[in-house]
Amino acid sequence: MKFCKTYQGYMLGQERKELPAVGFKQLKKILKHCRRDLDSGGAGGADDGAIDQTSSDCRHQCPVCDGSFFPALMEEMDAIVGCFNNRVQQLLNIHLAKGFKKCYMWCKGKLEKHHANLMKEDHDLVTYAIINAIAIRKILKKYDKIHDSKQGREFKSQAQQKHIEILQSPWLCELMALHINLREKKVNKKKGTVLLEGCSLVTKDGKPSLTCELFDSVKLDIDLACAICLDTVFDPIALTCGHIFCYMCACSAASVTIVGGLKTASPKKKCPLCREDGPYEGAVHLEELNILLSHRCPEYWEQRRQSERAERLKQVKEHWENQS
Repeated sequence: MKFCKTYQGYMLGQERKELPAVGFKQLKKILKHCRRDLDSGGAGGADDGAIDQTSSDCRHQCPVCDGSFFPALMEEMDAIVGCFNNRVQQLLNIHLAKGFKKCYMWCKGKLEKHHANLMKEDHDLVTYAIINAIAIRKILKKYDKIHDSKQGREFKSQAQQKHIEILQSPWLCELMALHINLREKKVNKKKGTVLLEGCSLVTKDGKPSLTCELFDSVKLDIDLACAICLDTVFDPIALTCGHIFCYMCACSAASVTIVGGLKTASPKKKCPLCREDGPYEGAVHLEELNILLSHRCPEYWEQRRQSERAERLKQVKEHWENQS
C-alpha cells in the first residue's frame, strides 16, 4: 500500500479527535500540475528553448510551487505542531497532578484507570507525531525529485528555524519519557500491553540518550548529555531551538541567576550549540525526563542535587546581599 493511502486511512481513524493533518493528496496534485507544466514547457505552448529554460530555472524559482505548495505546507506544519504541543501539555498536566487534584483522583479510585488512558493517549500522540513527520519528509522528497532541486531540504531547515518541525519539539522528548515512566510503574498488569516497545533510555559509552524505533525506518535519538558540563542533564531544560541542557548550565550560558531565571535572559543571548538568538525565554522544563533520570541514576542524581543546592543557596544569598 502506498504511503498516501496509509496516511489517509490513519487520519480518517482520527476524525473524532479533529487533529490537523498534512494535505498530502492536495499537495501531490499541486506537484502533478507543476510537473505537467514543466513537461509541456508552460501554458500556451512553448518552443524547446523555453522548455529547457523553464526546467533549468525551476530549481531556483517555481511559480506554481512557491505560490501554493510551500505556503500550504508551512501552514499545515504549524497547525500540526501547535496541536501536538497543546495535547501533550494537557496529558502531562494529568500525570503530574499534585495536591488537591491528585487527592481527588485517589478518592475517586480513578488513578489506575487514568494510567491506562494515559498510556493509550501517549502512544497515539507519538504515532501522530511520527506519521506526520514521515508525510512531510515524503512530500518534500517528491518535490525535490520533480524539480531536481534541494529546495525541499532547504524548506525543512527553514521549518526547524521556525520551530514547526514536529520531531524537534521538546514535548516529544517529554512524551517519550512519560511513556517509559508509565511503563515502569507496571500499572494495570491484567491488560499489560506494552506500547512503543522500541522506546527506551539507553547508555552508550557512558552517555545516556532517549531512543525510539518506529515504522518506516524512523528512529529518534535524543542525546541527554549536557553540552556545557558534559554530564547527564540534571533538572533538564529544552531551549526553543530544541537543544537540552541542565537548568543551571543554561542559566550560566544566558548570564542570568536562578533567582531571575531564564525569562530574564537577553534576546541577544545565543544557544551554546546552534548559536540561535534568544532561545531562552520560551524554554521548556522537562519534568517527565527529570523523573525518569532521577529513577535511573539515583546516586548521580543525589550528588548533583546536593552540589546544586549549595550553588542555588549561594546565588540566592548573593542576590539578597546585592539588594540591601
